[in-house]
Amino acid sequence: MKDLDLKTLRLLVAVCEHQNIARVAEQEHIEPSAISKRIAQMEAVLGTPLLTRVRRGVQPTAAGLALVEHARTVLFTMERLQNDLAALSRGVTGHVRLLATASAIAESLLDDVAAFMREPEHRNIKVDIEERFSQDLVRTLREGSSSVGVCWDGTDLSGLQRRAYRQDRLALAVHPQHPLVGQRELRFEQTLDHEHVGLPPSAAVHQQLQRAAASLGRTITYRVIVSNFDSAFRVVAANLGVSVIPIQVSATYEQMLGIRSIPLTDPWAERNFAICFRDCQALQPAAQRMVDYLECRASDRSQRKHLEQSRAG
Repeated sequence: MKDLDLKTLRLLVAVCEHQNIARVAEQEHIEPSAISKRIAQMEAVLGTPLLTRVRRGVQPTAAGLALVEHARTVLFTMERLQNDLAALSRGVTGHVRLLATASAIAESLLDDVAAFMREPEHRNIKVDIEERFSQDLVRTLREGSSSVGVCWDGTDLSGLQRRAYRQDRLALAVHPQHPLVGQRELRFEQTLDHEHVGLPPSAAVHQQLQRAAASLGRTITYRVIVSNFDSAFRVVAANLGVSVIPIQVSATYEQMLGIRSIPLTDPWAERNFAICFRDCQALQPAAQRMVDYLECRASDRSQRKHLEQSRAG
């Protein structure tokens, strides 16, 4: 197969989105016949029709839809490549792709990364943050597709190096009228008589809760499965169930939705997060700087917390 032309791919995506060649031609300031010719040449190369004509324009065929899906990914990648090269020409000295779990992002990671980027010596470092489930995050790091990740250290991190990051504690989010709302703290076992709002099975917290329930000889009854913490809080606010969430994430939702959070006292409810990577020596300088900064910032906060606790005692 000959190399596919990027400009034709871009035009094909636009035609499929608008379902009209004349409209795309007007936007691109070219003749409709030029677009038709390009797409016809691509169809000849691929050996299959990509568009069918209908009364008011065109529609993609099954092959056209498949190609457009891949074309969007290719065009996005090329756009990022061009932006990165342009940034390098302006003096950007590094680009870090950071993977993180929803818990890490929702709690303190974004603040830490923002503080890192505000440092004058880091002004030429770009950062991409992508949310991933723990298992997917670890697999991506092992494959070398990304350099740094932040996730719960209860995940299987074999084959990776790690540094300590932060801690959090799990709590139960409940509606203000829920029977458990008067409790100051709870054991996880006490929640199992009530319907839960859960995250997908691939989420680390889901697997953790399943193991905890199994160790008690119990099961969790899920009323709803949602994709993220924001959705879980909103379902709890509708009084459709309770949800186990990081207590550090709940403050905003308590104010916004009026829900309550009750800390869990089980030992496993206090979780540690780790900064992980394949090989510290192989990290690019920008990634190494970020790892060192995140570790140092977490350590400073931990020391301040212990000092405040000792003063309070």
